[in-house]
Amino acid sequence: MKVKYFQDTDTLYIEFRDRAIAESRELDENTILDVDVDGNVCAITFEHASERTDVERLSVEGMAA
Repeated sequence: MKVKYFQDTDTLYIEFRDRAIAESRELDENTILDVDVDGNVCAITFEHASERTDVERLSVEGMAA
């Protein structure tokens, strides 16, 4: 899993799986869900992340080895 925040565009990108994206589904005008060919969620993108999420307090919990 990778979490990337792009401050210049205020975009938060969370990648759950490193798989080829088959389809990007717009959940609303500022949220995009990427799925693979089997319909599994691979990533989600939040535009205007600082307004819509608590990106300033981003933390990682429960890291698996």
